[in-house]
Amino acid sequence: MMELDNVLSVMHIVLDGNGDDGPSVAGQEGIEMVLQWQPDGLNPVACGPRVGLFGPKLHDKRVSSLRVRLLRTIHNRAGLGSAFYARSSNPTARHPLSSYLFLRSLPPPSRSCRSLRLSTSILPLLLRSTQDALVLDGWEEEEEEEEEEAAEEMKYLVEVEKGREGVDGGPSVGPVYRSVFAEDGFPPPIPGLDSCWDVFRMAVEKYPNNRMLGQREIVDGKAGKYVWKSYKEVHEIVMKVGASIRSCGVEQGRRCGIYGANCPEWMISMQACNAHGIYCVPLYDTLGAGAVEFILCHAEIQIAFVEEKKIGEMLKTFPNSTKFLKTIVSFGKVNTEQREVAEKHGLAFYSWDDFLQLGGSQQFDLPVKEKADICTIMYTSGTTGDPKGVMISNRSILSLIAGVNRLLHCVNEQLHEYDVYMSYLPLAHIFDRVIEELFIFNGASIGFWRGDVKLLVEDIGELKPTIFCAVPRVLERIYTGLQDKISSGGLLKHTLFNVAYKYKQFNMLRGSKHEDAGFIVDKVVFNKVKEGLGGNVRLILSGAAPLATHVEEFLRVVSCAHVLQGYGLTETCAGTFVSLPNEMSMLGTVGPPVPNVDVRLESVPEMGYDALSESFPRGEICIRGDTLFSGYYKREDLTKEVLTGGWFHTGDVGEWQPDGSMKIIDRKKNIFKLSQGEYVAVENLENIYGLVPAIDSIWIYGNSFESFLVAVINPNKQALECWAEANGVSGDFAALCENPKAKEFILGELSKIGKEKKLKGFEFIKAIHLEPVPFDMDRDLLTPTYKKKRPQLLKYYQNVIDNLYKSAK
Repeated sequence: MMELDNVLSVMHIVLDGNGDDGPSVAGQEGIEMVLQWQPDGLNPVACGPRVGLFGPKLHDKRVSSLRVRLLRTIHNRAGLGSAFYARSSNPTARHPLSSYLFLRSLPPPSRSCRSLRLSTSILPLLLRSTQDALVLDGWEEEEEEEEEEAAEEMKYLVEVEKGREGVDGGPSVGPVYRSVFAEDGFPPPIPGLDSCWDVFRMAVEKYPNNRMLGQREIVDGKAGKYVWKSYKEVHEIVMKVGASIRSCGVEQGRRCGIYGANCPEWMISMQACNAHGIYCVPLYDTLGAGAVEFILCHAEIQIAFVEEKKIGEMLKTFPNSTKFLKTIVSFGKVNTEQREVAEKHGLAFYSWDDFLQLGGSQQFDLPVKEKADICTIMYTSGTTGDPKGVMISNRSILSLIAGVNRLLHCVNEQLHEYDVYMSYLPLAHIFDRVIEELFIFNGASIGFWRGDVKLLVEDIGELKPTIFCAVPRVLERIYTGLQDKISSGGLLKHTLFNVAYKYKQFNMLRGSKHEDAGFIVDKVVFNKVKEGLGGNVRLILSGAAPLATHVEEFLRVVSCAHVLQGYGLTETCAGTFVSLPNEMSMLGTVGPPVPNVDVRLESVPEMGYDALSESFPRGEICIRGDTLFSGYYKREDLTKEVLTGGWFHTGDVGEWQPDGSMKIIDRKKNIFKLSQGEYVAVENLENIYGLVPAIDSIWIYGNSFESFLVAVINPNKQALECWAEANGVSGDFAALCENPKAKEFILGELSKIGKEKKLKGFEFIKAIHLEPVPFDMDRDLLTPTYKKKRPQLLKYYQNVIDNLYKSAK
């Protein structure tokens, strides 16, 4: 390439257009787009030698300027570069222009610069036919935004309060925003709906004969079709269970535990609690006896419903739990030995069928229930200590239902009575609980899995759900499975899939709705993916943890469904943010707020996050609204720490995006100092290092007595074995994890991503341990929602950590 004295930037560029060559911008003078910068600038990356030029003919001298707005950054695992989307601000353009910019070398502008202008007439723009590179002969900085840009920013939000500087040494806070769908106020209360019991009661009245709860029939040991109970039939059983609970002396305001995997009996037991104003206390079916005992005693549970195969764990809590626990009900049968153990400790133990008859003909008036009454106490999984009992009121769940319903109506994706939901995520988690409440509110159907993840795909195929909710690990398994099938499908199928993918992705990035972006390729290629999810799924919702951007984008293209990512906590009744359908710019974000909460950011000075920054407002996410919890059970001290002035402090650090969506970038609580005083935001680092394809999971450790970081890593088995084969290293997976050369390879990959992301020296990892066994719940290293339990990880790997520090010094 010839040298130019004034060349400031060289980039590869692919511009999306309409048709083979895309629309020419000739005659559309003044088409402008804006490039907004991340605070740390844009990282130079290596580019391949051939990236085609398509779309608008930017060298047309009748176009005075091109301005490009950065809507999101993609980490490209193939190493091609960072991608940036842009949209035309020309309202007369038939199709909004969008582009991929693959940056080779791009020095960041001054900190005060909000946008840059690429001039295509005043500044020379040369097209190199030898490698399809555009050479830009200069940048023109712009200090002020245009009025139309300001109007476009935060388009999914409305500001309800101004931000302010800190008071009395406190942190500054950013403006208070709410969803544009709540511009005229939050959804009003629904007449007659005062409790979660009313949600079910009104659905029974409105949809008595609709299918409500379904379960696969087992014939000769084989699973058959789903057998359904109607809303009316479920109501009759609920009333029987409620009468039996009351006959055991359990009154309004007392606590009832439910321990087991999702099933119709689980839902029926919960509704019986709702009917009589009894606090439902769910326990994850993955909990061991220790955690179960803690919750039973802390919540002072009097009666517990238990999945048949979990009875053994329940009995291990004796005798401590029997101080309050007086009755146990199995979802199935009870054997003689189990009943004798219970009776020995003064407990009554019933099978499900026997318990249904216990209430007999007794009649119990249903107590009056108010919105402020506690509906459930959900114990968080406890990443840093004992679980905390989150008290959730009727008002919280009803507000959530109203907000989500309005959101779905605003984006024309409202639920209908013919919708079908697969219940497999734990009902003990707020995410699944509120989704199922929403389905009941709309008279829709809920089908239950058989409790075995290996049989989930088969259950989905039989049920044919229309809405599919998942945690990222489930979607990542789907992604990996599809990638394996594509790779093993032969050259022709592989090529056909890639061409179809690029075609539909191209149209979706251009602004087409997913159902219009590739009608033919959906029918020919992607229909098989759709059939793998039952054939009827129209909406996939991911929650409980961050979903990798490349997985989200892939599934948006191939699943023939909307793939949305949500964010919320147990304390906020789950739904607080959710991305919107057909908004590709929201990839990697959790979208704007649901129209039932106010949101603001609070600065975190020690981590360098400024909520009042004009360019990149970042800070701790704080939530206000009726969906908030009522406090931690028996822990007023902890409640006061996170709930101040009506604002709940999530502990998560977010960044407002230009369109008003939120991006989770860090965790305030997971911060520590190294021995030389440097603050380390460990969760942010784990997210960055987690981009390395050769690793599946990483836990980073450091403390104030050491000057550097170490890590325990679950390497990707396929990637490590491919590396070993290419480098002549032998041994099984476990042996490879012990091989010094393998550790050197992984450290090198970590170092590469660290340099690419411009990490500081103390943020680089100096020593690693490769762990062939994935972090799991069996060893108490992960919560049921797959979050790392850091104290437990340290306890389990203490010797490994000690040896890493010794060997690295």
